[in-house]
Amino acid sequence: MATENPPRGKKFFTVAEANAALPLVRAIIRDITALAGDLRARHDRLTRSRTQRGAMGDAYHEEMEQAEREFERDQDRLREYEEELNKLGVLLKDYHTGLVDFPCWVDDHEVYLCWRLGEDEIAHWHEIDAGFAGRRKIEPAAANKS
Repeated sequence: MATENPPRGKKFFTVAEANAALPLVRAIIRDITALAGDLRARHDRLTRSRTQRGAMGDAYHEEMEQAEREFERDQDRLREYEEELNKLGVLLKDYHTGLVDFPCWVDDHEVYLCWRLGEDEIAHWHEIDAGFAGRRKIEPAAANKS
């Protein structure tokens, strides 16, 4: 997976560079998946609670407003985590599974090196339009190219 004449202004990774970035990416992704799961559960609880609002007193309304503010704050935090990945050049594909893509330049076109939380290293790639379903194993010879 050699890098040959990639367009300027965009970060492209070799397999070695993507693997070197994994410790930081893995830490960010762990935070993202934990927060995304928590937000999903809180969203479900808030949605159920909103339907019961009319029957509750003022104290309940204040508690709900506080819960909604905390939910919005954590949504902002999730976006900040995603922005950290973007600054590294890494594309977040799924908040809940921790799926990310690393842009890579191969044979005069862009592909994605694909990784998700739980995998030890970058071991798959796919064409940009193929997505996770089109993942292919990186051949050992290609992985050793810089």
